[in-house]
This record gives sequence, C-alpha cells and structure tokens, in this order.
Amino acid sequence: MLGTMRLVLPDLARPATVRLDPDEWLNDDEFFDLCAANPKASFERTAEGEILVVPPPGGVSDYRSLEVAFQLKAWAKSGGRGWVFGSTAGFSLPNGALRSPDAAWVSRARVASQPLQRRRKAMTLCPEFVVEILSPSDRLKAAQSKMREWMANGAQLGWLIDGDRRIVHVYREGSRQRETRSGLESLAGEGPMDGFHLDLRPVWEAFH
Repeated sequence: MLGTMRLVLPDLARPATVRLDPDEWLNDDEFFDLCAANPKASFERTAEGEILVVPPPGGVSDYRSLEVAFQLKAWAKSGGRGWVFGSTAGFSLPNGALRSPDAAWVSRARVASQPLQRRRKAMTLCPEFVVEILSPSDRLKAAQSKMREWMANGAQLGWLIDGDRRIVHVYREGSRQRETRSGLESLAGEGPMDGFHLDLRPVWEAFH
C-alpha cells in the first residue's frame, strides 16, 4: 500500500504529482502513514486524490515562513484565543483535499472539537486564517488557486505573501476578488485576526 511505502524521489524544482488509480485513494490515516514513511519529503493531497510532492522551500522562503509564524504565535499566546500551526501541519478539508499552509491560526473551540487522535494527525477542519509564502518552486497561479481553495473551504482570511516583490495578496471570506497590496511595512489582521499586526520589514529584508 502506498501509505506505508518509501518513495525514491528525484531532486525537484517544481511540485510533482503522483497519480493513483481511483481505487487507491489514500484516506487521511493512510496519507499520514505515507508522510511518516517518507520524513524527508513533503506531501499534499488534492481534492481529486492526487498526491503532490512539494520540494523544499529554500532558505529565504523558510526564514520568511518562520518569521510570520513567530509573530503570529506571539500574538496568539498573548490573547489566548487560538492555536498557531506551521508548514508541517496538515488539514483535511471539506472538499477532500489535505493541505498544509506555511502558517495558520485556528480558534481554541475548533481545535477542541477534534478528537485527540485526530489532533495528532491531520485535523478535519479548515483554519480560520492561513498564510502562504511564495517560494522559488511556486508558480503564482498555482499559489493563488490554493488560496482560493482555502477560502472556499472555510477560511475567513488569507494572505499570500510574495517576499521578493514585496506584495501581499489578501483574500477575504465571501469575496471573489483578492486585494493586492504593495509598499507596506506592516499589515493588520481582520475578522478573527483583529488585533494582529504583522511587521513585514523582516519578511522583506530576509538575508539582506
């Protein structure tokens, strides 16, 4: 079974797709087993059941992701209203996809609704807030499609951050149009993230 197999993967510059027979769809537990059997690889599952092999983000993108997650965690810890997750957390979405954001915030009530065993694997929920950081392997259209998927499955606010171009694409619940903002030094949260302010200067200036 693919869920317990180790995969020999080439060095990837772009995400690769493992196409399965429809009868070989991996459920959440089998997908978790696949990830555990291949700890050096990063996987996502599409709504169609395809397995995406995601290449490493690279130093600058990983630094930016950690910076955002660090600021988000500091804010969440001071307020106590929710939990922050990083890029290795997976969320099983209503449409059947299993995705991992670069950073996410989930309210305590929603985490508490998950059985303990499910919290140890991929929780069956969509975070209220998600952040994606463009990495060298990402194509903008694919990243925007992933953001739309987050929003369609229950996210209330999403930020797609292009650090090289110093641009943030803002996605809001109920809006089909994203807002593209540039020239910012900080960005204020809205809705469930009211009170959170992301200092973008260390994100823009990574390794400079």
